[in-house]
Order: sequence, then C-alpha cells, then structure tokens
Amino acid sequence: MKKNSRKNYRINEDVMREMTYIIREEITDPRIHPMTSVSGVEVAPDLKTCKVYISVLGDEKAREETMEGLKSAAGYARKCLAQSLNLRLTPEIRFIEDQSIAQGVEMIHKIDEVNAKDAEKK
Repeated sequence: MKKNSRKNYRINEDVMREMTYIIREEITDPRIHPMTSVSGVEVAPDLKTCKVYISVLGDEKAREETMEGLKSAAGYARKCLAQSLNLRLTPEIRFIEDQSIAQGVEMIHKIDEVNAKDAEKK
C-alpha cells in the first residue's frame, strides 16, 4: 500500500477518530489533561506502526504528565483500537507531542496585543 493512497488516507482518518474517542472516553488515567486533542495520525503503509500527534492545551507540567499517561496506556489504547477497527494488523501506537495548537493560541494573543497597541496610537 502506498503512503498517500486512498486506503491509507481512510485508515488514518478512522484511527484518528477512534483514538480521539479512546483518549476521551476509555482511558481513565488522571494524568491525562482534559484539554487533550489528537491533531493528527500517521499509520505506516505496512500497518505496523502508528504515530499519534497529541496537543495539550495547558502548562508544561500538564503536557508532560499527559504524555507520560498516554505512553503508559499505549497498550490499552492498541487493544481498544483492535476491538473497534477491523484491520488485518493493529499498529503499535507511539504518541508524539504536537504544540501547533498552543503555538496558534500564542500567535493569536500576540496579534491581539499588536492590534491593541495600534488602537491606542490612533
């Protein structure tokens, strides 16, 4: 299967949807911050590995604890994924921190500051 094939794209979308549900509803680890979201998923064409990009809206401590909690629950998440999706192989899950949402919020704050300074000058 090619990396950019329709089948791979569909599998990525299905895994992303299921991982979002599993993180929100199935995993009960208290270290996982409530403002955790799955920002992307990359399943290898051979279905052996899966990179799940996680974004946590919170401070550094919350991000670290969430990533620790998710890494410890990776086996359980794989089991839940196997039960919900009908795939030939269930990929090994690796959680990777993605700070794109936090960076976006930071940029919005900076833009608001610049707009406020411009409004004061006028």
